[in-house]
Amino acid sequence: MPETEFEEVIQNVKTILMTVKGEVPLDRDFGTDRKILDLPISVVTAKITAAIVEAVNKFEPRARVTRVIYEQTKEETLDGILKPVAEIELVQDKLRGYVLIED
Repeated sequence: MPETEFEEVIQNVKTILMTVKGEVPLDRDFGTDRKILDLPISVVTAKITAAIVEAVNKFEPRARVTRVIYEQTKEETLDGILKPVAEIELVQDKLRGYVLIED
């Protein structure tokens, strides 16, 4: 149970970004689309960034994505492994936090 609103928003954003679209029975639109993962990496990064921003805007109005970066080693990059990190802030308070998206 989150102790602050900020922790609650971070938890909600992580849930949104870790959920595959179509996985939630009564809300098939909830989450992010993973079908884009089979595209070339240069295309995937742009599409994942857009999907992250869109999902957070739609499902957690208290948060705003300020940027998405990709953290990975050179070997992970060559293997096609992406580790997006979404920087978010609370819309009302301008508090910032980071959400690492990984399985």
